[in-house]
Order: sequence, then C-alpha cells, then structure tokens
Amino acid sequence: MFHKTLRFSLMLTLFASCATREVAQVETTEVVKVSRIQKDLIEKDLNFCDTCVIGSVGDEVLKSSDKKTYYLHGAEHLNLDNFYFDIPVVYNKAVKKWIRYFTGRGKATYRKYAERAGRYGPVLSKILNDQGLPRDLIFLSMAESGFANHARSWAKAVGPWQFMPFTGRRYGLEVGFFLDERRDPLKATVAASTYLRDLYDRFGSWELAMAGYNAGEGKIGRAIRRYRTKNFWKIRKGRYLKPETKNYVPKIMALAIIGKNLKAFGFENVEFKKALDFQEIEVPGNTDLYKVAQVIGSDFKEMKKYNPEVLRWQTPPSKKTYVLRVPVGKKQAWSDLEDKSVVAATDYKVYQLRGYASLHHVGRKFKVPSKVLAQINDMDPKKRLFPKTAVYLPFRDDHKPRKDRLYSDLYEKPRKSVLRRRAYNRWIKRGRSRGAKIENPKQFYIVKKGDTLWDIARKTGVNINTIIRSNYSLVKRRMILPGDKLAIK
Repeated sequence: MFHKTLRFSLMLTLFASCATREVAQVETTEVVKVSRIQKDLIEKDLNFCDTCVIGSVGDEVLKSSDKKTYYLHGAEHLNLDNFYFDIPVVYNKAVKKWIRYFTGRGKATYRKYAERAGRYGPVLSKILNDQGLPRDLIFLSMAESGFANHARSWAKAVGPWQFMPFTGRRYGLEVGFFLDERRDPLKATVAASTYLRDLYDRFGSWELAMAGYNAGEGKIGRAIRRYRTKNFWKIRKGRYLKPETKNYVPKIMALAIIGKNLKAFGFENVEFKKALDFQEIEVPGNTDLYKVAQVIGSDFKEMKKYNPEVLRWQTPPSKKTYVLRVPVGKKQAWSDLEDKSVVAATDYKVYQLRGYASLHHVGRKFKVPSKVLAQINDMDPKKRLFPKTAVYLPFRDDHKPRKDRLYSDLYEKPRKSVLRRRAYNRWIKRGRSRGAKIENPKQFYIVKKGDTLWDIARKTGVNINTIIRSNYSLVKRRMILPGDKLAIK
C-alpha cells in the first residue's frame, strides 16, 4: 500500500518545492522534469502563506476550501495574519502558557523546528490533505518530534510521528533490525494519517483524537466513560489523564497559532531548510550503501540522509530488491553500472567461536537477534556449531560496534527510571507467586513518605511477598505512594 502510494512520480511532485518556495528547475534530461502543469499545481498547493511555517495554509485558502474550519476567537487583539485553522483551536489559559514558552524560553527551539519544516513540511501537509485529513495536523508532528526523522523517546517511540513499534507495525510500517520505516517521513505520514483517521472516527473529535495519539485510544475511551463526556476540556479538568496528555493538545494548538503567524510572534526571516529532490534506484537486497555511494559519486552520510529508514550500512538481506532514494542527477551512474554484484554487502566482521555454541549464544553475546545471524550466515539458529567456526556479524568490518552510531540502539543503557521499574516488576511477579494472601485483613499500614515495600516489611515483620500478594491490586498498577493503605495482618 505504502510503496504504491509513494511512487516516484508522486515523490517528484511532493518534493519539487524548495525553502524559498520556488519550484526547482533542473536542466538534465535524466534528472527531475517538472511539467508546467505540475509546477502550477505545486505552487497552488503550497505557496499560500507568507507568514506560515512551510506546509501550512492561510485564511484565504481555508475559507475557500470545502473542509470544516475553526476560527480563533478571543485573540483578535493580537493582530494576527491568520485566524482560521482546519483543526480546533482555542485561546485559553493552557494554550497561552505554551505560546509564552515558545515565544520566550523556547523560542530557539521553535525556530529550529520551523526551519526543519522546510524540508518535509510540504510533503507531510500534502499527504495529510490527500488522505482527507486537516493539513494543520502537521503541527502534531512538530509537537512529537520537531520534524526530526531520527527523534527517539525514552519509551522507544521513533520518527517524525513518534510511532511505538507495535502501533507502527499495526499501521503497515516495517520495524526490524535492518529497516525502521517509522523514520521514513513519507511512509510514516501515510501511516499516521490512517491512525489519526481511525482515532477521529472513534471519538468524533480532533481534540480527543490528538489526545488519543498521545495516551492511546484505550486511555481516552476510559476517560470518556469515566467523565461521561466527549469534551476534551471537561475531561482535562479531572485527574485521570496524565499531565503530559493534558498539555499535549494545548501545545499543538499553540504551535499551530504561532506557525501561521510567524511575524506576529517575532519569528522574522526563518531560514527554512531546502527540500530534498531525489530520484529512485532499485538495488538488490543486502546491498552495501558505502559501495553504492562510491558508484554514484556520493557519500554514505548523504545516502543515510535520503534513506533514514535504513538503519544499518546495508539494505535488508531478506528482500530480493530495495528502492533507494538518491540525489538528483545520480541515477544515471547507477544505470550505467553493468555488474550490480560489486555493491553486495560482503565486508562483515567475523567472529570465530572459541568453543561449542549456537547462533543463539553468539546473538546474546553481541546483542543481535539470532534470526539476523541465521539470515546472513545461512544457518539454522539452533544448530550446534563447533569451535573455530567463523560467524558473520551484521557489523561492517571497519566499524566499532559499541561506538558507532549505526548500532547505538543495540548497546544503549536504559534510563535509571526504566531499570527501577523493571526491578519493581520482578519483585511484584515474585511476590504474587510466592506470597501468602491475608484473608479478611484486620491490621493495616499507612504508607509514609520515603517508604518502600522492603522498608514496610522490615518495620512490620511481615514477609514482603505476603504484603505484595495481599495488596496486589494496588501494587501491580504502580509503586506505593504516601497515604496508601496496605493490609499487613
């Protein structure tokens, strides 16, 4: 679905806008050819608003469109250039707080985000519009990642739309060892469009759809049932949603209000990054990007910039072919290459077994999935291997895996809070299986500030596993807090 949507002809149309908002003209026949009709369409589609982040459209366009629009009431005194949006916007205390932040302490951050919009804002906006969604949802991507393809949260959300692995796969994005399409701004935007449409269809509100994108549809569904309303601002007053979600929707609104009125908020002369014009080439699976770059007269860093979804130094070995994007003008050199086998990925690091082992053991040692090792070694992952067997590792021979950024996701250390939570979960699991449940408890302990389950067990003389088993409904959800009432006898 995604590859059909994102064919080369569409890509040329989407990316034929540059930061100065002029359509790039290329002379060579083999390079991008933008017809007069395409040029007019691009200019009509994207060149609307001189005071907007690239990819946004101003009042004139929105008022004449057939989409539902929303007027920003209460902000007339700001003398803005644009008051119309295709997502709901309000000018209340929560939104004002974020406007103050992004025009104050966060001004440099906003400028950086806005500059990045020059590279991908037009294509994100067009995909959203073509999918029948509001263009102003590009500000949700701005809130999520600042339009950074390599953005990665502590919770392992990745890419310009910050998809979690499960949600990304659910919406058709490949997430694996060699490829992570959550980083591809085009494919990820198509997936995000589908997800946001599903959220809107479920809740009937863009505010709740945006909140659901942050907290998950289950959380928002439960909030609606708990407060018996589909009004986000009423739900926001309750304690059920986390502060992050309560602030998420106002933040997007603030980004959009500023993004359509850059000059009014003091963002003069934003230097938008230049859009990436590219061509596509089809290469065999397991192709070395370093070798392709050498053939076409480019470099590895540039290849990664054009193909952010390729995680390593080669295309996925499991695919028969793979479509790579290359800078405009570089396709001919690839077409002229007669023997495509010269770009095969062969420069693997080799590990020699010291004793009997399997690929499973090697994978654990180097933090590489055994199925990946099986793929590149053409071996059964469970097969017993003899000493001195040579095993190819998915690292390039001239790389230092634990120091090279290409493999940072394999060797990164979890945050302390994540490690604490994992340790806590192990204790809870052990306590549930080993503890004796107190039936009809008559004695309770009120948790004090600084108490841990271990402290309470020591103070009361009650086995910690018994405390966990008897209070499982509480401790399975979260760590204990001051004021909690725990059964101990």
